[in-house]
Parts: sequence; structure tokens; C-alpha cells
Amino acid sequence: MSYQSDLYQQVILDHNKNPRNFREIEGHSHSCDGHNPLCGDKIHIHMKLNDGGTIEDIAFSGSGCAISKASASMMTVNVKGKSVDEAKVMFDEFHKMVTGEFEPQPGKHHLGKLTIFQGVREFPSRIKCASLAWHTLVCALDKTGETTME
Repeated sequence: MSYQSDLYQQVILDHNKNPRNFREIEGHSHSCDGHNPLCGDKIHIHMKLNDGGTIEDIAFSGSGCAISKASASMMTVNVKGKSVDEAKVMFDEFHKMVTGEFEPQPGKHHLGKLTIFQGVREFPSRIKCASLAWHTLVCALDKTGETTME
């Protein structure tokens, strides 16, 4: 097993067992439900945006596989404190990265440690698991209510 593959597994397991921001937010301003009917993952994203359009707080709840839960956990950590536009850029880069359309180069992306999810490319059936939280984030930002990954 390569170092990158081993690190990918360790990060996924850590965030699955100890998810960050796995809670509900009282008085949230934005929320959305996401569902992946192929594997049964269900996630609810809720967040508070401040008057300047910055994600002041974000959390998730629900159930899903290890990849889905780890992706939601890392996403919440990484978008907190970002503007809506910055979060949408991160979504675009993340989605393109996991689908193989974007190869993050050092210093030329906004993903930081999220690049660990490049490893999901090796498992095409798991790409939707990794991207469910991200699609649900955009749904919440756009206040569209619900998103389904099919």
C-alpha cells in the first residue's frame, strides 16, 4: 500500500469515528437535506451566515458510509469562515478533483487538506459518497431545499 493510500484511509477513518461539526445549529439561516439513494447516505447541512456573507458556523447530521461522513466532516472544517463565493469555488474544485477533471497543483487551488480525497477516484462508485455533502452545501447556500445524488 502506498503512503498516499494509507494516509487516505487513516484520514477517512479518523473523520468517520470522530466527525467534526457533527451536531445541529440552533437558529441556522441556511439548510438542506441531501440523499444518495444508491447507497442510502442521508445528510442534513445547516449553517449560519453573517451579514457579510461569511459562513460563521456550519454543521451536519445524518447517516452514511465512512467516506460520506468523513467528507462532510472535512468540508465543514474547511468552509467555516469562508465567503459564499469561496465555498462555491471550493465545491467546484472538489467536484472536479474527485471526478478526475482537476489535478490540484501546490499553491494553485483552494482545497488544502481536502486533496486527500483524490484517492476516491480509485473507487468510481464512491465519488457520489464523497461529493454528497458538497452538493448539499451548495443546495443550502442557494436555499433550494433538497438535493439527491443519482
